Amino acid sequence: MQRKNSFLKKGRDGMAMIMAIAVIVIIATIMALSVSMTTQTTKRTVDIYLYEQSALYAKSAVELALLEIAKNPPCSVTHYDTNFSNSIYDANVTLRYIYTDASTICATDNQYFDITTPEQNGSVLMDISITTNAGTEPIRYFRRSIQKL
Repeated sequence: MQRKNSFLKKGRDGMAMIMAIAVIVIIATIMALSVSMTTQTTKRTVDIYLYEQSALYAKSAVELALLEIAKNPPCSVTHYDTNFSNSIYDANVTLRYIYTDASTICATDNQYFDITTPEQNGSVLMDISITTNAGTEPIRYFRRSIQKL
């Protein structure tokens, strides 16, 4: 019986090593892309959540500003800030009143509009600005609303 020597075979073992390295490189690339996409998705989810919360907070700020207007004499409230101790949101509401003859009701010229249509008499124009720095970057939400008094 004749013995077979394995050291005479050449070329086959080197190819298997190259294929193994290629598979490892491909798997590492796929893993790096998946980690990158997961990080971006998490950041985007947090930013969308904070933006939607800001939109809801803006609606609440409108209601609180209307309550403050109802508690005070006409045209006395021109700016309303909400800064709660446990909130990460800062709401600023700027008010401009709309009357047919506002000079008799409001004291200064910069806080009201004079109009000629009686349908809009007794309204308020609100500019609402919500800011938060809770996420990875500051989020600002702006809303303009006309409310009847």
